[in-house]
Amino acid sequence: MEELSIAIVSGRVLQNVLGPSDEHLRKIRKELGVRVVVDAEKGKLIVRSDDPEATKRGAYLLEQLQRWSDREGKPLDADDLRRALDEVKRGEEVSTVRPFEVYGGKTIRPKTAGQAKYCEMLRKREICFCAGPAGTGKTYLAVARAVEALRLGEIRKIVLVRPAVEAGENLGFLPGDLSEKINPYLRPLFDSLADMTQADMLRQFMDDSKVEVIPLAYMRGRTLNDAHIILDEAQNTSVSQMKMFLTRMGWNSRVVVCGDATQSDFGRRVKSGLVDAFERLRNVKEIGWLTLGRADVVRHALVQKIVEAYEGSPESEDYSGVGARDFSVAPVSAPVAPTVSTTETPSVVNSEIASTAAFTSTAWKSSVDDGRRDDLYYDEDDEASDRI
Repeated sequence: MEELSIAIVSGRVLQNVLGPSDEHLRKIRKELGVRVVVDAEKGKLIVRSDDPEATKRGAYLLEQLQRWSDREGKPLDADDLRRALDEVKRGEEVSTVRPFEVYGGKTIRPKTAGQAKYCEMLRKREICFCAGPAGTGKTYLAVARAVEALRLGEIRKIVLVRPAVEAGENLGFLPGDLSEKINPYLRPLFDSLADMTQADMLRQFMDDSKVEVIPLAYMRGRTLNDAHIILDEAQNTSVSQMKMFLTRMGWNSRVVVCGDATQSDFGRRVKSGLVDAFERLRNVKEIGWLTLGRADVVRHALVQKIVEAYEGSPESEDYSGVGARDFSVAPVSAPVAPTVSTTETPSVVNSEIASTAAFTSTAWKSSVDDGRRDDLYYDEDDEASDRI
C-alpha cells in the first residue's frame, strides 16, 4: 500500500475542496482509485492506494485544489473539479487560469482542461486559431476575453465577424433593410454579448461604436487599431477571405479565429480558408493554435453523444478533402504521474508546447504554512471511517 501525505492549508479550504457532503472527495476517489484520510491532529491529508502512480496523482490533485481554493476564497465547483481531474489523468499540470471578469460582476471560467488552455492562449497571443466541434466554447470564451479587455480599457472596441453563408439552405431574398437581412447570420454573436453585459449596455456600446457585429464582407479595406477582432464560423471563409481578414489587424489589436472544419457549408470542392490558414501559418510561432475535442463539449449531454456519433463518418471528412485536422500539432505523450511543481504552471499556447510534460519536483509535502488550520476531521460516509 503506497501512502503520501500533504499539509492541510486550513479547515475552511479543506471543506471547500471536499465539497458539500464530501461530494468532491467521492468523485476523486472514484476517478483516481485512491483513499483519503484526514489526520486532524497532525493537520495532514493522507492519500493511499495499491497503485503508486494513483497515489501520486491523488496527492498532487488535492495539493493543487487546496491552493486554488485558498487563492480564490470560495468552494470548488463541479466544473473546476472535472477539469482538474481530466488534467491529472492525462499527466498534465493542473491549470490555475484566472476567469474572465465581464460586466455586472459576472465571471466566465473554463469548464474543461482544453478550455483552460484556450483561455491561457487568449491572454498570451495576439493571433489565436481555435478549432473544435459545436458546444466547446470556442466563440463564447473568445467573446468573454474581448469583453474583459474592453472593461479594463485594454482596447477601444470589439469587432465580431461572421461570414454570411447559409447552412445548406437557400433562404432566398430576406425582407427588411440591410441590418435586418444580416441579423439572422449574426444572432449567435449577439447572444454571447448579451450574456456578458448589463441591460441596455450592449445597445449603448453599439451606438458608440465600441461593439461592431458585422458580416465578413464588410471588413475589406479596414485597418483596426486598439481592437479585439473575432472571426466566427471561419470554416465558411474562402482562402482569399481569410487572407483579407487576417490583414485587417492594426496596432494593439488581437485576432481570434474560431471554426469547425468538419461543418463547412461550402461544397466539397471548395477549400476552406480555415484549413488553408493552418497549412500556411502553422509554423509561425507567434500564432497560437488549439483544437478542442468532444471532451470539451459543455452543452447538453446529448450534444457530446451526437458529436461522437458523427466523428469518423464519411460526411465529416468530405470538406475540401483535408479530413478533421488537429491544430494541436505536437504528439501527445503517454500520461505520466505528475508531481508537485515548485514553479508556476506553464502556458500551453502553441504547437511547440502543446504536448503533455512530466514534472520534475518530487516535493509532495506542502510548503504552505498551516498555522491557520482548524481542528477538522473527515468521515467518509460510504465506507468505514478513516478518521485518525
